[in-house]
Amino acid sequence: MKNVAKFLNEVKLELSRVVWPKRDEFLGATIVVIFLVTVMALYLWQVDFWLSRAVSYVIQVFGA
Repeated sequence: MKNVAKFLNEVKLELSRVVWPKRDEFLGATIVVIFLVTVMALYLWQVDFWLSRAVSYVIQVFGA
């Protein structure tokens, strides 16, 4: 039980040292992350689409 209390005190101490971002910094970073995730999702969707079409074409031409 002493170890748990010591651990929680150390966690509290470490969290007091954290420099938390301001609201505008947080919102800006959030928007950047959402934008990049959307771009990467669209890119991977396109790669998957064209690779599946290529594989379907190869199977159609050469048989399976």
